[in-house]
Amino acid sequence: MPSARDALTGDEKGLPAPAAGATIAGFLAREPRLAELWTPLVVLDQAALDDNIAFLAGWVAARGLELMPHGKTTMAPALWHRQLDAGATGITVATPSQLRVAVGAGIAAVMLANQLVQPEAIRWTAAAVAAGTRIWSWVDDPAAVTGIERVLGGEPEHPLEVLVDVGRVGGRTGARSYDAAVALAERIAASSAVRLAGVAGYEGSVAHGRSSDALDSARTYVEELLAVHAALAPLYDDGDILVTAGGSAYPDVVGTAFAAAAAGGDTARFVLRSGAYVVHDHGYYRANSPFEAAGLRPAARGIARVVSRTEPTLAIVDAGKRDFPYDEGLPLPLYAVTASGDRHALPDAAMTKLSDQHGFVSIPADSSLAVGDLVVFGLSHPCTMFDKWRLVPVVPSLDDDTFDPATAVVVDLVETRF
Repeated sequence: MPSARDALTGDEKGLPAPAAGATIAGFLAREPRLAELWTPLVVLDQAALDDNIAFLAGWVAARGLELMPHGKTTMAPALWHRQLDAGATGITVATPSQLRVAVGAGIAAVMLANQLVQPEAIRWTAAAVAAGTRIWSWVDDPAAVTGIERVLGGEPEHPLEVLVDVGRVGGRTGARSYDAAVALAERIAASSAVRLAGVAGYEGSVAHGRSSDALDSARTYVEELLAVHAALAPLYDDGDILVTAGGSAYPDVVGTAFAAAAAGGDTARFVLRSGAYVVHDHGYYRANSPFEAAGLRPAARGIARVVSRTEPTLAIVDAGKRDFPYDEGLPLPLYAVTASGDRHALPDAAMTKLSDQHGFVSIPADSSLAVGDLVVFGLSHPCTMFDKWRLVPVVPSLDDDTFDPATAVVVDLVETRF
C-alpha cells in the first residue's frame, strides 16, 4: 500500500536523486525500475510476501489457534496490516517505543512481550488502553506489579492486562520455577491495578536448532507453560485468557501442544507469535524453520555492486554491516548480473567478512566478476534485516531464475519505524 508520506528528501538510502520532492505514491507512479536505485539495496519480493503471509495464516487457522506476529521483525506497519488482513488477531512488540508505533499505526490489539516498568510508559499505556486499544504486557516479578500500582494507584478505571511470563533457569526473562510463577499470579490476582489475563513465554530462549535435544527442550518448556496455565485456573476471572508462545523456529512444536490443549476442552485463546516467517531467509530460518519445505520462501535479497577487484580471489562489494544482516550468518552470494545484463552463477563464491560499508567476497581466480557488476545475495535473519533501512523497495518477484534488475519495476516502498 503506497504511503501518502510527505515529500521524499533525496537522502533516503538507495533511492535515486530524482526521487527528491516526490511523495512515495508519486515516485511509484513513475514506475521506476529497480536498476535506477543506488546500491546497496535490500529488496522485497511481493509474491513471496503474499505467499508467506497466507501460508502461516492458513496453518494457524487450521489448528484453531491465533497469530499475533512479532512486529519487531520488520517494524513496518504496512506489513503488519497485511498480516492482520490475512487473519492475525493482533501484533506483538518488544518495547514500549514499539508499542507506541503500533498504537499510532491503528493496531487495535497489541502484545508487549516484555515487562512494563518505566513510569512514563506505564502512564502512556494506561491512556492508550483507556482510549480503546487492547494491550497485554508480560510480568515476571512482583516488583513490576507494585510499580504499576504506584504509578496508576490502587484502583485505576482500566486495569492493565498482564500475562505471567514463564521462564527457565538459564533462559531469558520469566519466573524461574513453577512455584514462582504461581506465586506471581496470586500477587497479580490480588491487585486491582492489573488483571491476570494468562501466561506467556518463549521456547526459543531454551532451545536452538532442530536437533532432537533442542526439540525435546522446546516441547518440555511448552509443557511447563501449560502446567502453569492449568494451575492458574482458580485465579482467572470470567474474561478471555491468553496462552502464548511460539517464535519462528518452533511453531510446529508449540502449535501441536496448543492444538491438543484446545481439543481437550481448554477455552483459552492459544496464540503464536512467529514473526520472521513473513520474510523467511536464506540462512538461519531456511535451516531451522519447520516450514521451509512446506511453502515458506525467502522474500528478501541483498543487492550490492562490485567496487574493487584488486586481488585475483577477492571482490569487494559496496554493502557492509550497515546494510545487510550478519548476526546469524553472512550474506550468501547467489548470482551476478553484468553491466550488459548477462547473469551468471557464483557457485564457488562466499562472503567472508563484512566491515561497516564493504563486503569481502572470496571468488576463484578465474572468476569473470568485474567492477560494476551487481551481486545478488541471500540474507539470514529477518530480525536484523530491516533496521538498517527507512524505505525498502518491493518488486513483483525476485525469482532467482528470472529476476532482472533492469526490468523489475518498483511497486512499493515499505516504510520502517525503528
